Amino acid sequence: MSLRPSKGISATIPPPIPTAYKWATEYKPTDERPLLDMSQGVPRNPPEELLQDAITEATKQGAWGYCPAEGELVLREALVEEIKLAYAPEVDLTAEDVAITVGCNMAFVAAAMALADNGDEIILPLPWYFNHQMTLTMLGIKPVPLKARAEDGFLPSPEKCKALITPRTKAIALVSPNNPTGAIYPPSLLAEFSAIARDAKIALIIDETYHDFITTGAPHHLFSASSDWRSHLVHLYSFSKSYRIPGHRVGALIAAPSFITHVNTVLDCLQICAPRVPQLALAPLLPALRPSIRDMAVQLQHRHVFFREFLPERWTVGTPEETAGGYYAFVRHPFKGKTSEEVAKRLATESGVICLPGDFFCEKDVDIQKWLRFSVANVDEEKVLAVCKRLEEAETAFGWELDV
Repeated sequence: MSLRPSKGISATIPPPIPTAYKWATEYKPTDERPLLDMSQGVPRNPPEELLQDAITEATKQGAWGYCPAEGELVLREALVEEIKLAYAPEVDLTAEDVAITVGCNMAFVAAAMALADNGDEIILPLPWYFNHQMTLTMLGIKPVPLKARAEDGFLPSPEKCKALITPRTKAIALVSPNNPTGAIYPPSLLAEFSAIARDAKIALIIDETYHDFITTGAPHHLFSASSDWRSHLVHLYSFSKSYRIPGHRVGALIAAPSFITHVNTVLDCLQICAPRVPQLALAPLLPALRPSIRDMAVQLQHRHVFFREFLPERWTVGTPEETAGGYYAFVRHPFKGKTSEEVAKRLATESGVICLPGDFFCEKDVDIQKWLRFSVANVDEEKVLAVCKRLEEAETAFGWELDV
């Protein structure tokens, strides 16, 4: 066959979400036992009506042409104000530090391509967000695992990270609140990683897609004028989760303008520009949408607590309640000698519960194979209770030996 895939594609795992949904097609739902989906990080509710109306209106205004590769200035300026509100009013940030991308995954792709060459290395905490690992593998960049342990609340160790840095290392890439573990990295930990990156003269990429759902204060203080953040920090963000518009694909990358110039070279080839309609619709509405985001953050935090409260005793959440947030809970299953993929497949096909196995977030790591990712974002309390009931039923229905 002439259409042979590249070595990078051949080495890359297939997209995990469709794999889980394929398992679910074998389940036969009934009115009494419908399919319950806690797999994907999708907002449960549609966007606010004023945003829906603004998107419709922006479409009518004829925003059909291209905009600059770095995005509409009005949205970049508006995002700067939201960052100041979330982090600190005095943060050292301007619209020139911002590029708008086709979702946050595109922001990561652009950052990786602008920073690293084939054969270079980027350090990723394990378990990792699978799209980050997939991107690096596809590009021929080696993902170097920095194992985060359950006994540490899945917080990565700066000291262990230092030991992984080599002459080929181009960046450390973190996600906070984390996907898949839900761990919120405290500001002090992020400051340590920032210092490591600065001293090693490598980049620190922080994917903060879920930062709007932190209810305990500013995510970090790295944007301060005294931190010299433009020398090494690359911040990634997604409008998909906070504003509930994942299908419109709008993300952002924040970095020094000199680095944005190189990012724009990537973006010009991969996206030309991000969709203009949602950019123009969002820009004037960000202040008006703040209460909606705050309400969603409170609801998500409540759902984390609720899920933890009703989870069967043998199933345990890996992150302490005080450091858990965002969209996800990482749960240890109770089946002795069974991988998370075996468990997730039977939950989908027999119990009608879709979740993602820890195997999707690692490369054959025995410890992480005991864990499953559940999304608390796309379900209500009734469905959470139904999921927990089915997990308890599975302990006997599957006929597997349980851990003591």
